[in-house]
Amino acid sequence: MQAKAVGLYQGTTSDADQLFQDVTLEVPAPTGRDILVAVQAVSVNPIDTKQRQAQPAVSTPRILGFDAVGKVLAVGEAVTSIMTDDIVYYAGAVDRPGSDAQYQLVDERLVALAPKTWSASDAAGVPLTALTAWEALFEKLGWTAEKGANEGHSVLIVNGAGGVGSIAIQLAKWAGLTVVTTTGRPETTAWVKQLGADIVLDYHQDLAAQLADQQLKTVDSAILLHSTDLYLPKVAPLMRPLSTIVAVVTNAQPLPMDLLKPKSLNFAWEFMFTKANYQVPEMATQGMILARVAALADAGELTATTKQVLAGINATTLTQAHRIVESGQMLGKLVLSAPFNG
Repeated sequence: MQAKAVGLYQGTTSDADQLFQDVTLEVPAPTGRDILVAVQAVSVNPIDTKQRQAQPAVSTPRILGFDAVGKVLAVGEAVTSIMTDDIVYYAGAVDRPGSDAQYQLVDERLVALAPKTWSASDAAGVPLTALTAWEALFEKLGWTAEKGANEGHSVLIVNGAGGVGSIAIQLAKWAGLTVVTTTGRPETTAWVKQLGADIVLDYHQDLAAQLADQQLKTVDSAILLHSTDLYLPKVAPLMRPLSTIVAVVTNAQPLPMDLLKPKSLNFAWEFMFTKANYQVPEMATQGMILARVAALADAGELTATTKQVLAGINATTLTQAHRIVESGQMLGKLVLSAPFNG
């Protein structure tokens, strides 16, 4: 059986108006721990644009797309946690065909039931960002993943209005942390305050001076969601001694790690695809994390971060979505909803 999809044959193209092509593919059959999902909605993340830009010329179209919500049509013989007809959400894996297709295979360990009280468009905007934020806060920084458990402690989230920041603020507040974040525009400031940020710093101005104005000399942890090269030197002086900085964005130049030594600061990378890429035993924690996030969503503890929805998943709408994400002016998440090639 043939299925509709949106693919690319190379990362750079002479046609700037059309980065992708509408294609057809054979529907794959699930085996082992894979499930077959009929995709209902997808979101576009910065990693989608980076993967596209780096794609060399190929004869078989590359199918991108990570975040997705869909209905389970069939399961492999080793699947134990997911059933047919379940509505699931997930971020998938970098090294497999992605969610920009009508039907996708995904490992059950990366999947959870989607929030029951959210629309498909709202749920599709969450998996990759929620996994990144959760792993950064509760695995890398070591805060306790329970409501109110970390009161009296703080986290600085650089770029709070973006996709990861929008969910990280909410998870940090739920866990009892005082949230300090950075913005640069009135609309982004309003958004992060709506999400619960306690202190908002203007990244155009001196961060240390603004923090001091709020009767804070240091923060207990930090997550860098933008320009690691730029922000590591700015954030290191703000850190409590013996604390930890987590970075999500790859550096372009060697980082000045010597700045961390006087305070014995820890530095960690967060890349939510690591678990799937290396098939580590901890891979199954991603499905577990998404299940907890869905429970928080259904309990009203989390607000959906989807801010824009494009109707139809096709070469035109996906090109438009990539251009919007590449603008660097994202507020929350951008989602595309089915039908495919429609």
